[in-house]
Amino acid sequence: MSSTVLAQPRAAHEMTDRARLVATRFLPMVVVAYLFFRLLSALLMIWLARHQVPEGVPFGPENGSTTTYWDMTRMWDGRWYETVVREGYPDQLPVVNGVLQQNQWAFYPLFPEITKLLMSATGLSFGVVGSTFSLVLGTAAAAVMGVLLRDRVGPVVALAAVCVYAASPPSPSLQMAYTESLAMLLLCGFLLAIQREQWAVAASLALLTGLTRPIALPLGLVALVAVIVRWRRRADRPVHPSEIVGMLAALASCGVAGLMWPAIAWSQTGSSSAYTDTMGTWRVGGVVKPFEPWWNNSAAALGPFWGRFALIAFVVGVLVAMLGPWARALGPVMRTWVLGYLLYLGAVLDPWTSIYRYLLFVFPLAVVMIGGGWSPDDPRAARYRFVGLRTVVLVLLGLGWQVWWGWELLRFIPPADNPI
Repeated sequence: MSSTVLAQPRAAHEMTDRARLVATRFLPMVVVAYLFFRLLSALLMIWLARHQVPEGVPFGPENGSTTTYWDMTRMWDGRWYETVVREGYPDQLPVVNGVLQQNQWAFYPLFPEITKLLMSATGLSFGVVGSTFSLVLGTAAAAVMGVLLRDRVGPVVALAAVCVYAASPPSPSLQMAYTESLAMLLLCGFLLAIQREQWAVAASLALLTGLTRPIALPLGLVALVAVIVRWRRRADRPVHPSEIVGMLAALASCGVAGLMWPAIAWSQTGSSSAYTDTMGTWRVGGVVKPFEPWWNNSAAALGPFWGRFALIAFVVGVLVAMLGPWARALGPVMRTWVLGYLLYLGAVLDPWTSIYRYLLFVFPLAVVMIGGGWSPDDPRAARYRFVGLRTVVLVLLGLGWQVWWGWELLRFIPPADNPI
């Protein structure tokens, strides 16, 4: 493994007794903490199942009558992944009265195809296999996330940030038959590889994201920034030809990943815009409009003044959070990811209740929120960290908000409801 400039050595952090204790048991503590919060979410979903009418469960309850935990794990988008498992992808885009209908091409294939293989191997249902597979992937993602954060901010802050992430309101989706867990594992692996300048590993993971979730464009921005940072430091550490090849491969892989699924949809349906047109069926007006829906939806949700004020405040708050000295320890890779990903969401997403799930991927913000993003040599760090107290507050807030999220959004009350 090459020495890393993008990753701040852990030795740079002053190791307190608490940090040494966490460091020696770091990965087991991360895994146990993550699974503890998944257990709490499971209990919530079991309770919600008692209040979910069977008519609202996609394809009906798996046991035929009573709604169970496994049924709650395949709600909403789980229906589409289950449809992919059952039917595959359509050869022709479904059109009714000249209007393109929502269809499977909006949902990437890696998660449902692996789930289908596991179902064939075990004979178990989609709900059991899909949610268990997601739980395993999510646990692995939490471990990689912990290592990614530990390299930059030390073990205590990294563990605390994983806890805040694992207790967040939409975190139950990490144990549902959704693609979030797989995408998070690939994302954290990619960021860790880029941070450690393992360009070939990053290139491989970028290609897998091209079959998992549409996040290749912001990944490409991260890779570009990392390459620029590495190139600017070539006087101290010369860039060898093999490393140049690796950097170019990482950049190219992000580009290929971004085009891969739209190209596959084109080849299978004969329509060059099959993917983007399908995505448009989930958008107001049937087309993807950059940034405008955020302005309009914020006004619709909170009123013209307060909605747009809240949107502007959110944008300014994120910029301040990620560009200020309190985030410096995160380094260029994670800071670029947060800003690039949110910019990408602004360009392609119609924000509504699903925004909760999308914001899971800005997990580095948890480090800033608990006060753990200060550089260790910054004299202001000791005054503003308060990691333990902030972590407890954010975890409790997340768990309480999670109950609201489950009751209001995870449950489906026919005929229509706000989705997760």
